[in-house]
Amino acid sequence: MNRIVRLHGQKDLRLETEPAPEAGPGQVTVAIAAAGFCGSDLHYHSDGGIGTIRVREPIILGHEAAGRIASVGEGVEGLEPGQLVAINPSHPCGTCRFCKAGQPIHCMNMRFKGSAMFLPHEQGFMRDIVAIGAGQCHPVAEGVPPTEAALAEPLAVCRRAVTRATEIAGPIEGKRVLVTGSGPIGVLCVALAKHFGAAEIVVTDLQDATLEIARQVGATRVVNVAAEPEGLEPWAAEKGQFDLVFECSAAAPALRSAIACTRPLGTIVQVGVMGDTPIPFNMLVAKELNLVGTHRFGAEFGQAVELINSRALNLAPVVTHVFDGAQAVEAIAVASDRSQAVKVQLIFGKSS
Repeated sequence: MNRIVRLHGQKDLRLETEPAPEAGPGQVTVAIAAAGFCGSDLHYHSDGGIGTIRVREPIILGHEAAGRIASVGEGVEGLEPGQLVAINPSHPCGTCRFCKAGQPIHCMNMRFKGSAMFLPHEQGFMRDIVAIGAGQCHPVAEGVPPTEAALAEPLAVCRRAVTRATEIAGPIEGKRVLVTGSGPIGVLCVALAKHFGAAEIVVTDLQDATLEIARQVGATRVVNVAAEPEGLEPWAAEKGQFDLVFECSAAAPALRSAIACTRPLGTIVQVGVMGDTPIPFNMLVAKELNLVGTHRFGAEFGQAVELINSRALNLAPVVTHVFDGAQAVEAIAVASDRSQAVKVQLIFGKSS
């Protein structure tokens, strides 16, 4: 039988079983080796949803995963049993106006694994085995641990943020960069900023433990703004010192600090998702700042896998906790504790 981690409602997470799937034409089955908890999983569990998106039926969590090919369906080429793959959870429709315009990130009918946006919900990856389209499986190089391969999805989110930054501000090389928030997305943005040659990378957060992970992956300076409320003041001098900011905290005070510390004509990429938030537009306008949105990923998933395969980034410290799939309830409690966890993953059965 196939073990699954299924959420039935607010704070009602259960380990259950269901029959194992078979690979249809164009599909493969993947034995999940590692699957990570994302902020959306945590919100589904703690709040029963995210904003207007509510969990309305039981849903298997998880959209960050890697595993080994278990079987190959008719017509599939280039994948074979035993091969480790990172799985892209994003499946645009290909027919809406955004897909036809080459902007599938904004697909009107996007199916995204582990998402409660539509009914029926799109079931996720936290299970022993899943059937999925072969095109959503990206081969992972020999020697890459499944736990690092399962970071492909959040790394793709950050790689998209880099795409948006460079479209506006040019190459990251030589720039002074601020990253606000040292959760999983923040620390992966740090790793990418280091990889692309930032001259200085300052990271802020409220927790020393997660800031230490940011330091390990490439931060040149960390500031605990709970312990040092004025810690960013040196970078606010002379209209701001940072060329580029990745705002990953989704906290209004962090965005205000980012605006204060960014130099005139600098760029702030809003990665964290927040609700309606007061913004000091007078400063934004006076300094002619670029405030840029970023959302999910497109080609960046493949780019993220290439980075993982090249071992170009120090990703091991990002995965702070690993649990067996049977320990999902314990694992999600740890994942929800920002004082100790960055990325928490589940490993499953024989494939791990």
